Amino acid sequence: MYDYIIVGAGSAGCVLADGLSANEKHRVLVIESGPVDRSLLIAMPRGIGKLLTPDNPHVWSYQVDRGAGQESENWLKGHTLGGSSSINGMVYARGFASDYDRWAENWGCDGWSWDHMLPHFLAHEDHQLGAAGDRGVGGPLHITGHPKDSGGPAAKQLCEAFLDASEAVGIARVADTNQASTGGIGYQPRNIWQGTRQSAAKAFLHPAMRRANLTVMVETQVLRIVFKDQRAIGVEVEDRSGRRIIHCNCEVILSAGAIESPKLLQLSGIGAAQRLSELGIAVIADVPSVGQNLREHLYVTNTYRVTKGSLNKAFQGIGLLKNITRYALNRSGPMANAAQEIIGYIKSRPELSRPDCQIGAGLYTVANSPKGPVLDSLPGLTIGGYHMHPQSSGELYITSNDPKEKPFIRANYLEHPEDQAATIAMLRVMRLIAQQAPLAAYIKQELGPGAELQSDEELLDACRSRGVTAYHVSGTCRMGGDSQSVVDPQTRVRGVSGLRIVDSSIFPELISGNTNAPTMAAARNAVGMILAAQ
Repeated sequence: MYDYIIVGAGSAGCVLADGLSANEKHRVLVIESGPVDRSLLIAMPRGIGKLLTPDNPHVWSYQVDRGAGQESENWLKGHTLGGSSSINGMVYARGFASDYDRWAENWGCDGWSWDHMLPHFLAHEDHQLGAAGDRGVGGPLHITGHPKDSGGPAAKQLCEAFLDASEAVGIARVADTNQASTGGIGYQPRNIWQGTRQSAAKAFLHPAMRRANLTVMVETQVLRIVFKDQRAIGVEVEDRSGRRIIHCNCEVILSAGAIESPKLLQLSGIGAAQRLSELGIAVIADVPSVGQNLREHLYVTNTYRVTKGSLNKAFQGIGLLKNITRYALNRSGPMANAAQEIIGYIKSRPELSRPDCQIGAGLYTVANSPKGPVLDSLPGLTIGGYHMHPQSSGELYITSNDPKEKPFIRANYLEHPEDQAATIAMLRVMRLIAQQAPLAAYIKQELGPGAELQSDEELLDACRSRGVTAYHVSGTCRMGGDSQSVVDPQTRVRGVSGLRIVDSSIFPELISGNTNAPTMAAARNAVGMILAAQ
């Protein structure tokens, strides 16, 4: 029998598996519903263009109600060892001290302030820029900066023009954007090393799998949590051999992500009692907040036709063949790059106490289609970003007691006036950057949303129609010190025992930026709590 069962081998699950199995006395089982992560498209960073398609076996695909007056969209989440860290844009963004201090001060999450979280980031990092008071070296996760020469001289010049234009509007250029807590812009830090994606599976899980006390099951779906009275004692699973129950001595830990973790809670009888009863599910604990507080970043773009420096041709036709060959030979070139080249943090209004928007630049232009992103045939530049602290919140709930059915998801993008104002202001800043002389020299025209759109109303409509998920869904099993939260600050599910949740679903609010690095650090923080409770 196992001591700990971890449901999901994503960003959090991999770190948990490593941390809990470090003691050979603990028998740890990790259950992943997806396949192993052997695909070249995972290892090769720019394989992301083929990974992020709804029919790829390495992703979950969900249809999402965006909110009133907006068309539905498709959300993709990792469905393989490493979870979304195996399919994401490889942006290494930690958020800032204020994010975690807000968790502790505003949400009652004792043990989650920046003073608690920073040591976990430092322990994970092996940063190319070297050690600093808030930057780590020697850890299992390799962090590198964007290789400035990888796309050729014209691409480098376009990146430099963008950075110069950003400085011209008052955005300071910085060497390490994870230190830009008051704002700044620079080349993107990436979890890429020697041209290869550094997923949570590669950094944490695969090395730990050498231990005899760690077992990893793939292509195995957890159907429900098994309870005895109010205590979790195991899980019911299904694989090619059929259904069975696996028991544990200590705890079940859900790390299935911000969609699958609340779904599994509800299927197991933890959620809004009335809804569960209507679906014929026996209620274990009435926790109405399960699936509520859904937060997501809405990514919006300004796209431009440029004279040179774009990598559109590098990713299609003869250019693609040439660059795949280059990658195969020496793990370099555009195929070894992350999803974008530049990242920055800005204030939508000067009076704000901290940056509230992330912006970035990618040397490409794409259109979204039902089959995934489609590259533009002519040279283009994308300047994109999102309001980092959305006040709009959505919800998620099951509509059937069948584990194979996807939950209903509503994002409610731009519902809150603050989100609307910040997003419009951010678009105007991105336009202003493009109008500065260093970058304007490269721009032929604005493709989208279109220079003719100028009023706040027109830009808001454009954001609603053109904005897309940033793949940062969080908050659906909110952590807090209050009785209405789903988990307490020790990550224990309220109303039951023997059950924890450790993934981005517990974030009470979104952090400043991308969620992968914070999820891994949160898992390391939780390992300490789990071991201390023994």
